[in-house]
Amino acid sequence: MKIEIGKDFPHYFKSAYPEEFELFSHFEVAAGIPSALFAVTTWKGNGQPNVCFHAWSCFHGDKTAFFAVMGNLYQHTHTYTNIKRDRCFCINFLPISYYDRLVDTIRNNDVEADEFAAGQFTLSNARTIHAPVIQEAFINMECTLEDVRDLSGAGITAMVVGRVQHISVEKEYAQGYERRYGRDGFMMLVPAPQDLVTGEPGQSAIASVKIEMLD
Repeated sequence: MKIEIGKDFPHYFKSAYPEEFELFSHFEVAAGIPSALFAVTTWKGNGQPNVCFHAWSCFHGDKTAFFAVMGNLYQHTHTYTNIKRDRCFCINFLPISYYDRLVDTIRNNDVEADEFAAGQFTLSNARTIHAPVIQEAFINMECTLEDVRDLSGAGITAMVVGRVQHISVEKEYAQGYERRYGRDGFMMLVPAPQDLVTGEPGQSAIASVKIEMLD
């Protein structure tokens, strides 16, 4: 037996916080699909460095190019404005141990704020684009803006596609599985899974990757 969830909001779904279903589709918590968490870094128009803690993305390409496809980037944010203006951004992967510092950048994100200072991150300059880089990240991915799409047409979020121009990897992460996967590796967001029977809200989780088998 399967529980069916349609495009209309299920009347019995309860929100975890008042604005939850103003921000997110009910399909997100119905599915609860995990995705990688990372920091998007850009320059603000006043020269201050900006950090955006983000998920809802995928990374893929072919032999001609590799792309970072960032979904659900809110159009009212500094990050969206900065990317549209400078046509570039950097993606920085950090382990779970940096979670609280990344949350601090959310709490201190005024236009005048130095968000690297808020998160106590070391600032470096990207090699191929005009963007700041988090030195503590184990992978930095430099991207030029390829495309922006408002998929829903509602003017709320956008899908931002970056063409990867350069990747920097810490030497300790350059061989094998041990460092990239586990507590020292990629950080994952598990969107709060709704109880599809009672409608009670769940709580988002932060996870790491465990290798179960080799293919």
